[in-house]
Amino acid sequence: MNLHELNAYAIAGKVDELNLISMEGGIYLLEARMHGAAYPLSDGHGQMLSLRSVEHARQVLHAFPKLSFNLIHTLVHDEMCGLVASVEESLKVPL
Repeated sequence: MNLHELNAYAIAGKVDELNLISMEGGIYLLEARMHGAAYPLSDGHGQMLSLRSVEHARQVLHAFPKLSFNLIHTLVHDEMCGLVASVEESLKVPL
């Protein structure tokens, strides 16, 4: 899904929430949740849409309808040890 498609779904009221996922190395990925499924956002070249910060995400989304917007942090020590992270272990902060 790209930003244009996301905007169309948001206007139609089909987006349950947006999650900004904090990755190692200061990279943030954006996903839309609709009907219990996650849809990662891609850029104009079909690559994962990578954002620099929460403020960068807000700038990109400034013209979108108001949506539930969360910052997701995974537990890095589990990733380093090779353990599988679960949704319950992630920190979810409303923005």
